[in-house]
Amino acid sequence: MAPACDDVAPARETGRLVEATIIGRDAEIERLSALVAQAPGGGRVLLLAGAAGAGKSTLLDDAARRAERAGHRVLRATGRESETDLAFAGLHQLLRPVLGEAAGLPDRQRRALLGAFGFEPAPDPPDLLLTGIAVVTLLSQATGRSPVLVVVDDAQWIDSASADVLSFVARRLDDDPVTLLLAVRDGDPRLDRAYPVLTLAPLDAVASKRLLALKGVTGRIRDRILDQAAGNPLALLELASAATSGAPDDHGPLPVGERLAGLYAARLRDLPEAGRRALLLLAAADVEDPPAAVQELLPDPDDDVWTAVEQTGLTRRAGRHTRFRHPLIRSAVYHAAPSGARMEAHRLLAGALRDEPDRHAWHLAAATARPDAAVSAALEESAGRARRRGGYAAAAKALARAAELHPERDESVRLLIAAAGTAVLTGHLDWVEELAGAARARTDDPAVRALADVHVGRLAALTRRHTAAFARLAGIAEDLAATQPATALHALTAAAVLRFYAGEEAQRERIDRILRRLPVGPQEEPLRDWITVVSDPFGGGREVAPRLPELIAAAGRDPERLAALAMAAWILDETRLAVRAFDEAVQSWLARGPLPDGLGGVVALAYLEYGRWEQAREVCAGIGALAAAAGLDHAAACAHAIDAMVLAYQGDAAQARALAEEALRLVDPLESRSVAVYAHRATAAAAMAEGDYELAYEQYRMLFDPSGDPVHYHASYPALPELAAAAARSGRHADAIEIVERSARALAQGGSTRLHALIHRGRALLADPGQAEAHFRAALADPGLEGRPFEHAQALLEYAEWLRRRRRIAEARPFLGAAEAIFRRLGARPWTERARAELRAAGLDVGPADRGAFAELSPQQQQIVRLAARGLSNREIGERLFLSPRTVGSHLYRAFPKLGVTARSQLRDVVEAAQG
Repeated sequence: MAPACDDVAPARETGRLVEATIIGRDAEIERLSALVAQAPGGGRVLLLAGAAGAGKSTLLDDAARRAERAGHRVLRATGRESETDLAFAGLHQLLRPVLGEAAGLPDRQRRALLGAFGFEPAPDPPDLLLTGIAVVTLLSQATGRSPVLVVVDDAQWIDSASADVLSFVARRLDDDPVTLLLAVRDGDPRLDRAYPVLTLAPLDAVASKRLLALKGVTGRIRDRILDQAAGNPLALLELASAATSGAPDDHGPLPVGERLAGLYAARLRDLPEAGRRALLLLAAADVEDPPAAVQELLPDPDDDVWTAVEQTGLTRRAGRHTRFRHPLIRSAVYHAAPSGARMEAHRLLAGALRDEPDRHAWHLAAATARPDAAVSAALEESAGRARRRGGYAAAAKALARAAELHPERDESVRLLIAAAGTAVLTGHLDWVEELAGAARARTDDPAVRALADVHVGRLAALTRRHTAAFARLAGIAEDLAATQPATALHALTAAAVLRFYAGEEAQRERIDRILRRLPVGPQEEPLRDWITVVSDPFGGGREVAPRLPELIAAAGRDPERLAALAMAAWILDETRLAVRAFDEAVQSWLARGPLPDGLGGVVALAYLEYGRWEQAREVCAGIGALAAAAGLDHAAACAHAIDAMVLAYQGDAAQARALAEEALRLVDPLESRSVAVYAHRATAAAAMAEGDYELAYEQYRMLFDPSGDPVHYHASYPALPELAAAAARSGRHADAIEIVERSARALAQGGSTRLHALIHRGRALLADPGQAEAHFRAALADPGLEGRPFEHAQALLEYAEWLRRRRRIAEARPFLGAAEAIFRRLGARPWTERARAELRAAGLDVGPADRGAFAELSPQQQQIVRLAARGLSNREIGERLFLSPRTVGSHLYRAFPKLGVTARSQLRDVVEAAQG
């Protein structure tokens, strides 16, 4: 059987006290706390069930500490495998602190109880009924001064006599303030399961990551531990401790600590050779290996060898298949075998999996100790298949292993460079740096070494280190401009993204100087144009706009090229074109998880402008999850800031402010000016939604420097009309007019049609009454305005308000109606109410908005329902929203009656009706 000390948790020291830090068990703690707190009202019983290592002991310890702090008396016992056959051993351990009070029991009860423990002569056989009554009486006496909490851990190993007495006692606690908590292993109940059971499920992904974060485990090792531990807290902690103490291989399960390894190895020694060989094959097999193929290598399920295996307690039967009882047992079995035996197991598995080329390649690699070009080639092919599926981590891992096994140095370097480039898309900067460092160490070729640095720089762009990363990339481009123009262009591409993030003018000037030195041919011209658009959209980049439809058509279905061109279209305010290109690219992204690339934030911004607010939030959620896990602060901040803008427009001002503040906390505003601008725009929009125009103007004013120039060359300008609106309502006309006119002069030549329309809106809001109408009409004449519905509705509403104030009510009504319909469809509640108020003022009978049952759900429930309506499972929804599948199911369970539905298939109609 598995070890008794199965439930552990990390601890923190506070003075002399060591308290467990319990992760992911909030609901369980709440239930146990409530149970203990209710004890004075009558006895209660709860069985805490879960797999070995699920955290039962930790929760019992926490409940006991809470009870003691509340003044309760706590009696404890722990079942021990060695005492399972000792009658009343468990009961003696439990009652030993109160046996001195047995003298107050009635004589027959006292003699029965003490006789069971051998302190007095006892009848043969023992009188279990009288012993049980004695325990009930003794516990009742003990409650005279305070409630009593009885805690029994590892109750599956409590001896039968004690278990019978405890079952008897549990059914007779209704009138006494006694609470009985018992922890039992799943699949091994020793007590009456008629009692309430609290089952500890595996930790979800979010809680598992938090637990590993306490151990300082990140990156690839963390992902391997998550896969192997399957949410078991003990496995998470044991594997983390072992993994951080050395550099584990990339194949096979991670090792366990010496204590558990020795414990399990001792059980293996007594097995026949056939049993050890069968267990090693099971341990070497991966969860992705087809079970039927693995089963072919094992003894027949009816073979006598399995009887000996099962007697070790290391495995359990599941139909005709054998499974390890715990993830740690698999690790211990694998690493207890000699390396030669492990390689032979992988060789056998590779032979059995010839029809599964990816699994065949990996097992072949695990069975190979020396360089082998054929195995390296098989892994490279596997990497290509993984990359096409979007499995970037698997692809990078395969390429790195292929590099280790290739006998030629140049090919090994090539594979490492490819691995580093692929690893960029996993978001693990430390892994990219490790692979790039390995490549640099194997070559003296400056171009190859520079390409390795470019890959590191691409991902470093999503951290806070923009100035240093830009300098590194620009330096590479300068050094290689004459001799290696292709590599220099790749470096400059990443540098241009950093220029967009930072908004630093000196960086644009440096990019321009390098571009002038680069000998660029026809094939490289599109990349050069892209760099110019991103770094200088209102200068040379404007000339690219007419060619964008042709370039996007030529990209085919290549998601990376489409996304890059869509970013260029968005920067040049070709919103419809950008969204169409993003749609094609993002479909493959969402099927395999969001890319940890700066383009993700632009996708969210494009969807925000285009009126697809929930999609924008989904993209932000994906970026935020990956960025937070990988420590990519800029990417996480960008996701928070854009999400905050959506929430502000929807009227959730408090949450918008919280996310905007978190975004600003994560970045240096001078290194990430774009994020700072989006965060201030969100805070300003939240203030506008609440009618605080003074605060709104202060926040919008922060998007421009003291002289009135934009803080960020691209992100600041779209806020001009909002700044003007806040100024008009807070008496800041003069300052705002100066900013609008300064922007108009700066954008006179290179500004887009959209920006010119936004300037007209700003002028209209600040102009004298006689001059405003021409500007309003010019703003509404923007041909791309309908592709930006929120901007469109704002322009309609502002013009209608101006018309109504001029008493041109009949003219105002169509504009008001159109604006209200757009705001309502978008879910922009503050602006919807403002439009409806104007409609009432214009003499139309507009009742309160009928938001419907869907609108009455919480924002999180709405998100869950929308995703369920699209066909996502609870697990898939949980991965998107960082919730456990159980929590998702709970939200849907509560939402169904409110929506009047009984099946998931009905949700699509509900969501479509809510969207109008």
